[in-house]
Amino acid sequence: MKLICIGDNVADCYLDEGIYYPGGNAVNVAVNAKRDGAERVGYIGVFGNDSEAENIEKDILSEGVETVRSRKVYAPSAHPGVRLEDGDRVFVRGKRDTCQHLFSIRIVDEDIELIREYDLIHTSCFSNLEYELEDLCKLLDVSFDYSERMDDEYLARTIRHVKYAFFSASDFSDDEAKAFLRHAHELGGRIIGLTRGSRGALFYDGENYYSQPVKFVEPVDTMGAGDSFIAGFLVSIADGFSISEALDYAAEVSAKTCLVNGGWGHPHKMP
Repeated sequence: MKLICIGDNVADCYLDEGIYYPGGNAVNVAVNAKRDGAERVGYIGVFGNDSEAENIEKDILSEGVETVRSRKVYAPSAHPGVRLEDGDRVFVRGKRDTCQHLFSIRIVDEDIELIREYDLIHTSCFSNLEYELEDLCKLLDVSFDYSERMDDEYLARTIRHVKYAFFSASDFSDDEAKAFLRHAHELGGRIIGLTRGSRGALFYDGENYYSQPVKFVEPVDTMGAGDSFIAGFLVSIADGFSISEALDYAAEVSAKTCLVNGGWGHPHKMP
């Protein structure tokens, strides 16, 4: 499988330790997909002009992920703050005047030439790419992480362009989860998944529901666990596994991510 991830990169700042790790949904999915055995993985994003951006790109490249067609701008990297509470990550809002907040990627012909070399696109609600989805889905199938973004207006605008849609709602009961998945499918989604923290995941393909329990570990840090779940699922599906088999593998690699500090390691001292 050849995966191209388009979107966010950030410096996840662990404020208590004075350390930051490379992160961002698109970056995390890209690196984990490569670790899971994807044949080729690319990343297109907007890098700032600070040392954090330089380190993030170096770390991405060291994992075998290509960064061709990424942009560089005169703005700082996004610096979401993180504090750990019993192994769970709690975000502290960072500055908003960053490359992640100020700039969106406009897909041009040269990008399209590169994208056509891949099999699947992944992006998310954090990547400011919603206005490109209609054209992107004509090139390749699209995977999209909605996180907790579930409002009807947003779904109606985007989900009809998406093959694999991922949501997060830890407080949903089984009945609430099934109702939401049916609704998302009616709006145009095809394969829709809802992760619910320790309650596991529930997926729907328009005909069947697929339930996946979590694989419990003693977490060191849950940062990036949902992103590694997405990567594991996408790589497994592309390799010909069934939805149930892909979910089992996704749960396994997600649990392993909880044993690593940061989304996928590579710590740096905060400046």
